This record gives sequence, structure tokens and C-alpha cells, in this order.
Amino acid sequence: MNLNRIRAIIKKEFIQIIRDYRSLALALINPVILLCMFGFALSLDVNNVPLAIWNQDKSQISTDFIMNFENSRYFNVVGYLDSYDKLQNYIDRKKAVMAMIIPKDFSKFIQSNQSAPVQLLVDGSDANTATIAMGYVNAVVAGYNVKLIEDSTSKLGIQNLSPIDLRPRVWFNEDFKSRNYIIPGIIAMIIMMIAAQLSSLTIAREWERGTMEQLISTPIRRGEIILGKFIPYFIIGFFDVLIAISMGQFVFHVPFRGNLVLLLIVSSIFLTGGLAQGIYFSIVAKNQRLATQMAVLTTFLPTFILSGFVFPIYNMPKVIQIITYVVPARYFITILRGIYLKGVGLNILWIQILFLLLFALFMITLAGRKFKKKIT
Repeated sequence: MNLNRIRAIIKKEFIQIIRDYRSLALALINPVILLCMFGFALSLDVNNVPLAIWNQDKSQISTDFIMNFENSRYFNVVGYLDSYDKLQNYIDRKKAVMAMIIPKDFSKFIQSNQSAPVQLLVDGSDANTATIAMGYVNAVVAGYNVKLIEDSTSKLGIQNLSPIDLRPRVWFNEDFKSRNYIIPGIIAMIIMMIAAQLSSLTIAREWERGTMEQLISTPIRRGEIILGKFIPYFIIGFFDVLIAISMGQFVFHVPFRGNLVLLLIVSSIFLTGGLAQGIYFSIVAKNQRLATQMAVLTTFLPTFILSGFVFPIYNMPKVIQIITYVVPARYFITILRGIYLKGVGLNILWIQILFLLLFALFMITLAGRKFKKKIT
């Protein structure tokens, strides 16, 4: 390796980057746009579920029961109706996800210590929301039942009727905010996409502009060409990493409990693999448009679907679970969530870091072997 020749390639690449100011601006603004879009728009939290109620009993007891839903942050009572047709209309028009029917003898059942039936109609077209909302309803009803038991036992002078005292304690994400779970995944997706797209243009641009023949005629080696083109995009990509990490901390307020130095080192390894993958596509395609399409197809979709970013891997079919082992973002997302939320270090994450190192070395080797310093 000749440092002077590498320095000349780096200088040449920076000049091309600066001249193509639109692509440079896009590379720096893209992380901000993607983080804002996914961070603010994408949420797995289910709050303020629209609930319509038909209270046929209209007693103080039924009103107290309804107030448990009124006072819950998980439900938003959108209307008190008086017929099944109106309830169905609310659900059909998406004004309500759920409809609750309280029978006219509700209070009599409660006062006579009998089970009081309550009908719940649920819009199951969105299965995930419906399942979570039904869990909320069960929790509210369970709380109401506990209160009834406590009131009845206190009147009868009975103590310690319930032998179970469950006291759950949530670790790492105490408020159940999906944003704390999603933002690290978004950072991984952004780094992979930006890295592969940036470097996928570099070699292909030389072929399209006819300047590759000039480079081939010089004494510069192929490894020096690849390294000289890699370094400028690594600097830009690392700046994108800093932007993404800063926004996660100061804009979205994701708790950071780990080691910042470890996070930057691991991000650099992942960035190196992504850049090497983009350079490989650029060498293979020799066309900027085709290289970009290859980069997007092999980075965005696998990272979004197969990395555990949104969809849990353990819910996938076994065959798909096996395929996820070749998706590098799977390991990086695990590392990010471990560092951000759990504050774990090398003693826990070394296997994931090893896989990222192997991915980076594999792509560097593949790109180096594929690039031939000759016209084909």
C-alpha cells in the first residue's frame, strides 16, 4: 500500500462528492428525515382505543363500572349509544374499535353477588390492535372485580381472601414505550441503507464516466483504489451515525445505559460492512442505477422484515428464522438494544460483535477479489 496514492484517491473522491452536492446533502439529511418519519409515525403502542358504550342499566353501579374505562389512558369513550345498529355503524365507520353493551339487570346481578354478563364487540380487522385492546379490557375488568371482592369481604369481616399477591416489576423499559424499542432498530436500518447506497455509486460512477480506464493505466493497485474510495464514505457514514445516535438521545429521549465508546466501535464495524457491500455492488453492476437498486433491495427489506426490527424473530416460521442468521442487522439491532436499554457490554454481546466482524471481513474480501484492474 502506497499512502501517497491512497491519499490522492481520497482527495479525488472528496472532490467528486463536493461537486455532487445534492447527493452529499441527501446523505446528511436522509438520516434526519428517516428518523423523524419512523420515530414519530411508527409506534406499536395502543392507547386511546375508541370505545362505544350502550348502557342499558343506567344505574350508579353501571356508571361506576364505566368510569373505570373513562379514567383509563388506554380507552377513549367516543359515544353512548342506545341500539345495536348504532354500535355497528360506529364500528363499520371506524369511529370505534370496540363496543360494550351493559345489560339492564347489571346492577341487580352485582348486588346479588352473581356474575354480571357484559358483551364486548371487537373490530378484528386489525388483529394486533384488537388483541392488545382486549387485554386492556380484561385488565380493567379484573381490577373492578378485585375492588368488588375487597368491598364485599370488608363488609363480611373476612380478611386475606386472595392468597396471591402478584407484584410485577418491568426491567429496561418500565413505561412500555415502543419508541425505546424501535429507535435502536431505526438507527441500524439507517446506517445499513445509507452506507450501502453511498458506496454503491463510487466504482460504477468511474465506469459510467469513462475515468476507470485512466485509473487502470496508472500504477495504483486495486486495493489502494478500494481503500481510497472507502475512507471518504466512511467519514460521511460515521457522521450519519453520530446524527442518528444524537437524535435518539436528545430528540426521542431513548434511555442510554451503556458504553458510548463501545457503541461507536460496533457502529463503525457495521458501517464498514455496509460500505464494503455497497462497493461490491458497484463493482458488479458497473451502473449507478443498478448498483443503487441492488443496495436498496438487499439492505432495506431484510433489515426491516428479517432483523427483528419490528417483527419478533421467534414468531416467524422456522425456515425464515434460519434465514435471519445471515442478516447482519439482526446482530447490530441486538447490540444497540442491549447497549441502549440494558447497559450490557462485551461479556454479553461478544457473539453478535464477532458476527459483525465476520460480515465486514467477508464483504471486504469479496469486493477486493471481485475488482479487477482491467477492462472486461
